[in-house]
Order: sequence, then structure tokens, then C-alpha cells
Amino acid sequence: MDSPSLDQTLQEGKLFRHVNSLIVAHLRDNNLTQAASAVASATMTPLNVEAPPNKLLELVAKGLTAEKFETTSNSIYDLGAAVSGPLARSAAVDFSVQDMKGPSKSFPKHETRHLSEHKNIARCARFSPDGRFVATGSADTSIKLFEVAKIKQMLLPDAKEGPVRPVIRTFYDHTQPINDLDFHPQGSILVSGAKDQTIKFFDISKANAKRAYTVIQDTHNVRSMSFHPSGDFLLAGTDHPIPHLYDINTFKCFLPANIPDIGIKGALNQIRYSCTGGMYVTASKDGAIRLWDGITANCVRSINGAHGTTEVTSANFTKDQRFVLSCGKDSTIKLWEVSSGRLVKQYLGATHTQLRCQAIFNDTEEFVLSIDELTNEIVIWDAMTTEQVAKWPSNHGGAPRWLEHSQVEPAFVSCGTDRSIRYWKEVV
Repeated sequence: MDSPSLDQTLQEGKLFRHVNSLIVAHLRDNNLTQAASAVASATMTPLNVEAPPNKLLELVAKGLTAEKFETTSNSIYDLGAAVSGPLARSAAVDFSVQDMKGPSKSFPKHETRHLSEHKNIARCARFSPDGRFVATGSADTSIKLFEVAKIKQMLLPDAKEGPVRPVIRTFYDHTQPINDLDFHPQGSILVSGAKDQTIKFFDISKANAKRAYTVIQDTHNVRSMSFHPSGDFLLAGTDHPIPHLYDINTFKCFLPANIPDIGIKGALNQIRYSCTGGMYVTASKDGAIRLWDGITANCVRSINGAHGTTEVTSANFTKDQRFVLSCGKDSTIKLWEVSSGRLVKQYLGATHTQLRCQAIFNDTEEFVLSIDELTNEIVIWDAMTTEQVAKWPSNHGGAPRWLEHSQVEPAFVSCGTDRSIRYWKEVV
């Protein structure tokens, strides 16, 4: 075998240095200072090396997308459809920029369509990671699974009265209202959590499956769930004040070791992993937002009284994991810096004091969406300027209970107390 040329050796050395720089910068910028120092020392990379924010995540995401494209024919999500899911748009906002000046962006016009109705309140929704499916859960204990490609067919002008039926599965296996749903990040698995204290696993690749193939029996009302990005672990937020962490291979439950030190009192309204699984966040009925180490399961920061004396109804990480967007029953939406717990931005002008309302980003994180319970409107803010840029009639017979945005394209769903589900898509 020929020995590598000098040019090849130099190029490989340059590539290694570039990779090492990105790793050090990524660890440092995500407040993993000890790990960043260790890698910097081992690779002789300056700890203060400069790199664009989230460059490593961006490159990894592109690589995974390319790999996924190459293996689309073997996708575990393939239910017989020939169409692959849309490619995710990258986040377009850097919230570390302070005192953003200039005009707010206009939120693009959307078209909306009634998709289906449950027999009782539509309580929650979740898109699959590839954007090909969306599932909804109801107080009637059922779960509906929609295929997004069929929803888009419904929106075509010549198909408005056509025979397209976007519901491809309906699951019946809970005995009490469903609170939350999540899709396995790499598999054809949908999980649901309900007031009947169970977490149920459904195989969406099986056309005739109506019931769960596996059940986790928890000890409390399961209010929220989130899969680890690896798919090996599942977080459950329940009426118990401590997150329940399940190994889905053994179904063993783990609790954090520092429970006595953090004074938690309230049930968990929402729990969500960061995109790498390095952290997770909980929104609590005791009014606190808490950040947890994804490795040790210990609470590393508690933002008490995040929404005054009211409960926190939702909390989600930004894509770069550096900030958390929260919603509370004090009718405010807030953006918090993870590293310091500092309040960065507030989004005001919508009333939500009764329902477990969600505050969500659109897929590029340029806008924040939530609900005004009094006016029955969907409210949109420019994420950077915090200016309210749109208020749209929800078209529900009563305020929507839940909003969920696709991770990969400009589309979202709303779930109503009127039992209905609506799909919203940007007009091109």
C-alpha cells in the first residue's frame, strides 16, 4: 500500500485540528467547562478558540440528514409511502445577541384546515422527528395518528371535498384521559402517558395494531414524557414532584440522588430533553423551572417563582440548548438563559390563566406562538424583538388547549376544547 502523501498528511492534520476546535468550542459554549479544558489540554487546542455558535451541531445535523437520505429506502418510519420527510430548516436566531434593534419580522400567512375530531377534548399533540406524522391524544382516551403527506393533499384546491383521510391509525388502550405523547427518535414507536398512571408503547408500523405492545405502570398520573435522543431512555413527569427516568430496555425507573436538597413540592406539568440529551427541563406546578443533568439526573439549577406565584405550564429548550422558553398561568412567556438562570426576554399581551397552555417556537425559532384564552386567538411574537406581530382567530369553538409545531417545516397543529384538531401550514 502506498504511504500517504505529504499533502494528504497535512490535510488530515488540519482536519483533526478543526474538529478538535469545534469540540472544545461546543463544550465551552454549553457551560461544560471542565470537559472543554480536558479536551483542550489533551489536544493542545486553545480553550478560547473561536468557532461560530452551534457549528458542531449544525455539521452533525447535516451529516445525519445526508446519511438518512442515503438510507431512506430502509427507513424504519417507512409505512409503505414512497415520500421521505422534509429536511429540517436550521434555527435562524442567536438569542445571545443583546438589545436587538430594528423592525420585527412578519409572520408568514398560513392556511388552516379542520382535520378530525375526538369524542372529547383534544388534549395534546406531537410531530414525529422527521415530520411525517403527527399524533393527537384526547380526554376520550383515544390517540389519532395522522400522515402529514395526506394532510397536505387535503389542502390542495381540488381535494377539499375529496376522499383523502389523513387519519391512518386510531389507538384505544388507555382508561383515562391522555396527557402527552412522544415519538421514538429512531424507531416506529409512539408512546403515550395518561391519567391512568400508565405509559403505553404503540408500534405505528403495524396497520392493524389498536393496542399497546408494552406498558409501563407508573405510580402517579403521567403528565408529560420525553425520549432521550438515543431512544434508550424515557423521562416521565408525573404528579410526583421528581422526574421518573426509565430505561426502555429494562423498564427500570431511576430517581435523582439529590432529592432532599432541592425542595420540590409540585407536580410536573412538562418535561423535555435538550436536543443532545445533556440536560432536561421541568415545568412545575410549584412555580419553578428546574434544569437537570442528563447524565447524573441531578438538579443543577432551580428558577423558583419563574412565573410569580402561578404554576409553569410549559418549558422547552432552544435548539442550541442555551435558553429555555417557558409559559405560565400569569399570562407571560419568558426566555431564560440556561447557564445563569437569567431572564432574557418576555412576551406579553396574551391571557392564559386556566388551561395548561404551551408556548412554542416555530421551526426556525424566529417566532414564538401561544394562545389567548379570552379572545380565542393564536398569538405570535417576533422571538428577538418580543413584539407581538400577529393574532389569528383559532377557528376552534373555544380556546385551543395545545399547540405543537413541526420540527422540520412551517406547519403546526392546534388541539381544541371543542374536541377538534386543526392543521396550519405556511402559504408559499
